[in-house]
Amino acid sequence: MYTLIIGKIIMAGMLMSCSGKEDLKPLPPDNTQVVAGPPTDKGWAFETTPVWADEFTTSGAPDGTKWGYDLGGTGWGNNELQNYTNSSSNASISNGVLTITARKETSGTNAYSSARLVTKGKGDFLYGRFEIKAKLPSGRGTWPAIWMLPTDFAYGQWPKSGEIDIMEHVGYDPTNVHITVHTEAYNGAIGTQKGDAKKIVDAFDAFHIYRVDWTPYAVRGYIDDQKIFEFVNDGKGYATWPFDKKFHLLLNVAVGGNWGGAQGVDESVFPKAMEVDYVRVYKMIDK
Repeated sequence: MYTLIIGKIIMAGMLMSCSGKEDLKPLPPDNTQVVAGPPTDKGWAFETTPVWADEFTTSGAPDGTKWGYDLGGTGWGNNELQNYTNSSSNASISNGVLTITARKETSGTNAYSSARLVTKGKGDFLYGRFEIKAKLPSGRGTWPAIWMLPTDFAYGQWPKSGEIDIMEHVGYDPTNVHITVHTEAYNGAIGTQKGDAKKIVDAFDAFHIYRVDWTPYAVRGYIDDQKIFEFVNDGKGYATWPFDKKFHLLLNVAVGGNWGGAQGVDESVFPKAMEVDYVRVYKMIDK
């Protein structure tokens, strides 16, 4: 019995020696994303003078210090039919208006041509008020858009880094104009995108003001100063709210595609154009 007790004491001492602080191994790091929770709406306001704008007062090609072009006719992920060019026949300014025209003509290997103007590298913004006055094209198969994409895709390729559609329209649904956001959790590829629409019976005949107010709390969409859409930051991370990085603006008229061509394309309606009177960006006043 005594020998057994002594053995146990010696064994315990050995274990204590082997478990000294100098031999302790740190716990593996906790890589779980820390979620702070939803932000507070601070009621942010916006400056009254634009921080970036184009009034399209100079005739000719769009201002190269403000606009670049996305080029090509690969379908753009939506099976679109147009080839985007930098030709003046597809994008030009006259009488104070930018006109983006989709045409039925051979362009590259495509049967239609059009233009997609972008401010990437020339106008990149984190939060703000984005206001565009535009008149839309009519006709089955047209798919004009005024929208925003992330400049750096910090969270990964679409839809992980987000998309904000300030105005989107498809010609076969003539009176509904849409404002939408896409994220990893909520996007058009899986039918979970978040958006709303307003009936605009003269969208083809008159200019209307399409606007998004983007703050850390929400993306809010307006048509003619009437709020029709709100998407609130739930504080759960980038899968639902990737809108904490810089975005840039895009203006384009697509032809056909998964949504725009869902009821076919009436080739007899072309050429068709979106006219833009101005683009104005107002800086958010931080609090």
